[in-house]
Amino acid sequence: MEKKTKRTLFFIASGVLLFAILMNFGHILRFFDALLGIVFPVVLGFIIAFILNVPMRGFEKLITKLTAKFKRKPKDGLVRAISLLLTILVVLLVVFVISALLIPKLADSIIGLFELIRERLPIWAEKLSEYNINTEKLMESFSDIEAQDIINNLTSGAGVMLSSAFSVVTSTVSGIAKFFISIIIAVYVLLSKKDLERHSKRLVCAHIKEPVCKYVLKISSMINETYTKFLSGQCVEAIILGTLIFISFRIFNIPYAELTGLLTTVFAFVPYIGAFASCATGAFLLLITAPEKVIIAIIVYIVVQFIETQLIYPHVVGHSVGLSPLWTLVAVVLGGSLMGFIGMIFFIPLTSVVFTLIKLYTKHVEKKKTLEKQAET
Repeated sequence: MEKKTKRTLFFIASGVLLFAILMNFGHILRFFDALLGIVFPVVLGFIIAFILNVPMRGFEKLITKLTAKFKRKPKDGLVRAISLLLTILVVLLVVFVISALLIPKLADSIIGLFELIRERLPIWAEKLSEYNINTEKLMESFSDIEAQDIINNLTSGAGVMLSSAFSVVTSTVSGIAKFFISIIIAVYVLLSKKDLERHSKRLVCAHIKEPVCKYVLKISSMINETYTKFLSGQCVEAIILGTLIFISFRIFNIPYAELTGLLTTVFAFVPYIGAFASCATGAFLLLITAPEKVIIAIIVYIVVQFIETQLIYPHVVGHSVGLSPLWTLVAVVLGGSLMGFIGMIFFIPLTSVVFTLIKLYTKHVEKKKTLEKQAET
């Protein structure tokens, strides 16, 4: 009777709570929105720390390996501090290289592409006129556009996008202040990550049963390892592939080597689809400016992609995610639909973790059924 009473009271309380939530759903959403604005720097700081931890762990391993023969080994805190400093320097160096070298090259490529289109537009218009297609409006509108205006519009557009992103972040303080707060939080998280890991384990294991605690820690370790391998492997693989495409295009004197190499580096984070997208984009640019080299560019791209996939990718990335091409494409499509380009990247290791958990659960159920059959016999 007592159990039935408790169950009845539980259902009544749940119904009242659900009714209260539905009646005040708008207020609840506003509350969580305000709460998200407050905790956003902390969440962003942990995300930055998670991403920066990938190269930082590499530096930690390198420093530990180099100092292994020392009589007096450096303390773990010093190793972490040096590794974090090297990581920040590498990030700043990458930003500087992109800003100082790559962006001007891309601007020159865009201006050159525009001038070539303007030069060949009358020829195309004449061809279209042979099929009774009116091209006067196209010629008038294109003649009013200047190449430098395109660069300025792209620059201002990037500024508008950045300002929009910062305006989303701003609530009580400026977005720049929140960003720097997130950076500071990320630095402290990375410097004290061992202590945070130890305290988190104690907190989890103190409030749940030991078997469940072990399972939670195992899943957390699996997620961390999968994402670390994927991000580090994909970064190295993307840089290698983009560099190979750039060098190959330069050797065969194919235009837009810098632009195609950059696109390849960016799109390489999305397996299978990324390679096709960067190759198609490069071929389209050549089709407009140098159609006689389109076939050569496609062949060079396919050969480099094949060599990289067969020889370099297995050693750099290996089986870090362990997904078949079919499920990788499914993860890319779902991630892209939900979260755009970022979702395409992060859904691949997430899908790998889910598949691993399903495999472990399936093995557990099969083992349990086998033991039950043995007990019956």
